[in-house]
Amino acid sequence: MAATKVNARDVYMEIEDFLSPGTWVAFRTASAGSGEGGINTITISHEYETTDTTTFGSQGRAEGQNMQEGKTFALEGFLLKDASTGALDPAMALVEAQAARLGADSLCGFRFALPGDTTWEVWADAYFQLGDKGGGNNDKMSWSCTVTRSGPSTTAAKP
Repeated sequence: MAATKVNARDVYMEIEDFLSPGTWVAFRTASAGSGEGGINTITISHEYETTDTTTFGSQGRAEGQNMQEGKTFALEGFLLKDASTGALDPAMALVEAQAARLGADSLCGFRFALPGDTTWEVWADAYFQLGDKGGGNNDKMSWSCTVTRSGPSTTAAKP
């Protein structure tokens, strides 16, 4: 089959419940989670730290090497809240609770997969930081967070 474009709305993302390790909760998008989707923008970023290895023998041409690689996953969309109970969407509630935790407790699992993937990319240790919430007079309330990998990625079979 020929390669085709990937719909960002079909990426699956889950946060591990720090109160029940091994339990994963889906972020609601067009294809994942249940009910109305809240996440409508994702950005996977890479960050590198390099070192200069230039010597006199480099003949005036800069040389360097990657020494460290970091990854982040930004999620943006609409705040989802049950109007009758005041409860946040389960994944958003976990992110908000996890973002308030500090030190070693600030780390928990995050995983994601693109459509057609048979494995998850797993960040066994990731930390979560909340972004801005808001909106104008005729807007729905926004919600965002950034997930940062701490340590290496692994993979796990996706059912």
